Amino acid sequence: MQSEGSEGVESPVPQAARLVFGDHLPVAAEFVSLLASHGVERGLIGPREVDRLWDRHVLNSAVLGEHIPQGCRVIDVGSGAGFPGIPLAIARPDLDIVLLEPMARRVEWLIEVADTLGLPVTVERGRAEEKVVRHRIDVADVVTARAVAPLARLAEWCLPLVRPSGTLLALKGQSAAEEIERDRSAVRRAGGGEPRIIRCGAGVLETPTTVVAIERVESGPPGVARKRGPKKH
Repeated sequence: MQSEGSEGVESPVPQAARLVFGDHLPVAAEFVSLLASHGVERGLIGPREVDRLWDRHVLNSAVLGEHIPQGCRVIDVGSGAGFPGIPLAIARPDLDIVLLEPMARRVEWLIEVADTLGLPVTVERGRAEEKVVRHRIDVADVVTARAVAPLARLAEWCLPLVRPSGTLLALKGQSAAEEIERDRSAVRRAGGGEPRIIRCGAGVLETPTTVVAIERVESGPPGVARKRGPKKH
């Protein structure tokens, strides 16, 4: 299905996209087309990002699935234009994904994209740090976040949404190691274990995605007591 207004927007499909998305590549390509047209028009993506949508945004997000077990429930905090949640949902339809976003116009965009692409995701409006939101959306096996906040604040906001023994996956850049050194104590206070750096997309992407992985080892701030495991098939 081609969205009205996205005709004529072309972005070369890199070989890595064929490897990452497989049979779901047409859906990923349509998402890129939507971003390059309506995403720019609505201020969700800067015009200069259009030529880098595949490598810097879509593939960068989708390869996160390498470290998410089959059938997990995932909460994507601060989804914005859809990263990493939408590419992850395209590449991994087995996942139960909740997109959490506080801004109304972005929530509207996420709902439209999910409907257009036929993605079975849940879109929720709210902030991860709000107790009412935590109780409404429950906990998850994995919580993801990209370009949301420094690691200390991210752990405080997101770890309450992670079930015990679940994982927070924070997409970071070159400053990942420095953030870990600076914020290790804050992560521990929030209920997290030792942060570790993992690389996603090695051997597939020219620049692998840098991710800080934090296991929830303690109860941390009040969240929802009920545990959720992977979906059973």
